[in-house]
Amino acid sequence: MMQELKRKIDTKEAKIGIIGAGYVGLPLAVAFAEEGFYVFAIDKDQEKVEHLQKGKSYIEDIPQEEVKKVVEEGLLLPTVSYDVIDEVDVAIITVPTPLTRYREPNLSFIEEAAEGIAERLHSPMLISLESTTYPGTTEEKLLPLFQKRGLKVGKDFFLVFSPERINPGDAQHPLREIPKIVGGITPQCGEVAYSLYSKIIKKVVIVSSAKTAEMIKLFENAFRYVNIAYVNEMSIVCKKLGIDIWEVIEGAKTKGFGYIPFYPGPGVGGHCIPIDPHYLRWHLKGLGHNELLLEIADAINMEMPNYVLGMATDILGEMGKALNGSNILILGVAYKKDISDKRESPALRLMELLIEKKANVFYSDPHIPKLEPKDFPSQKPALPHLESQELDEETLSRADLVILATDHSCFDYQWIADNCDYILDTRNAFKGVKNCRAKIYKL
Repeated sequence: MMQELKRKIDTKEAKIGIIGAGYVGLPLAVAFAEEGFYVFAIDKDQEKVEHLQKGKSYIEDIPQEEVKKVVEEGLLLPTVSYDVIDEVDVAIITVPTPLTRYREPNLSFIEEAAEGIAERLHSPMLISLESTTYPGTTEEKLLPLFQKRGLKVGKDFFLVFSPERINPGDAQHPLREIPKIVGGITPQCGEVAYSLYSKIIKKVVIVSSAKTAEMIKLFENAFRYVNIAYVNEMSIVCKKLGIDIWEVIEGAKTKGFGYIPFYPGPGVGGHCIPIDPHYLRWHLKGLGHNELLLEIADAINMEMPNYVLGMATDILGEMGKALNGSNILILGVAYKKDISDKRESPALRLMELLIEKKANVFYSDPHIPKLEPKDFPSQKPALPHLESQELDEETLSRADLVILATDHSCFDYQWIADNCDYILDTRNAFKGVKNCRAKIYKL
């Protein structure tokens, strides 16, 4: 069975089903389709599916012409139905793994996808889970579900965990250039997955187990989370000492070894970094271990929007104004520069805090045209519906304080500084501005 499946993969006869056509699934689907595979992009969001069926891309990193080409060639087949699993040879799960309201793992999307596959599991078939989760999920949750069909892993079907490593907005590290980790339930599982992923990715690295691969993903992002917390804490320390943290970072970078630069900001956002450490902490607590370092890092990072709120209050106080009733313009609400992804964005938490303090909040972000109450962390119905404002002189003149939360490349920082009075820069985006009208405060 293994050799037959590998043969179909090598000859590109294998059909691939990718469950979840978002920031991870769509790039993967397009890449396989471009290599000549028939790819079903399965997503429960009817609107996404209709966009794809028309050859339209809704992700900045995937050019419209690429999607249109593979759709018109009949290689990318968008659908809302799991029934296509009956005819695929490979199923890849790339669904979200958010946190619950209690900041615990929410595996409901993985469970739904796995059940959809299990009902249609056939031999031979490769299943790859790419969604971030805690160590043991693939072996303890997916494997028993699939074995109920009476098929044997490593012989009749092949199961692996292969963590996604896509970095939205990062043109220097495209999908095909990022080494791919694969951990199989059996060595045969890893071997089949290697055959598949090596068709689109230059370097595929097989590790000893699915559990190891799951831990690698959490380890990578927990590393970043802890270091971001450290630099956020140091930004507060440097402020108290009257030292510019941005100059400190630039100086430390000159060492050339033993140091990796991280940068402070108004918090941490995105689909991985603020989420993944909680999967690890939750799992370890179940094993009787309390991960103190991650707990401290989380406390620091989660407090940053409050710290920025305090800075804004102090700046307004210097003007003789209260936060209550002041007009605050937020520049950028995406979780990072040059993308339209607002998941876990610290800018949204900051806006929520400002609104709670009765500030008049408006924003400008060309990547995110509107915000609804459900977009904010608390999702309170009383929160406003907001639309992105055109960034012109009139918009800037309305603001008592401009807070730069996300440093999009499209912002003309010199022009902004020339046309407003007070700026709180949380990203050091105004570092090159000269002889401006605005008074600029840095994190």
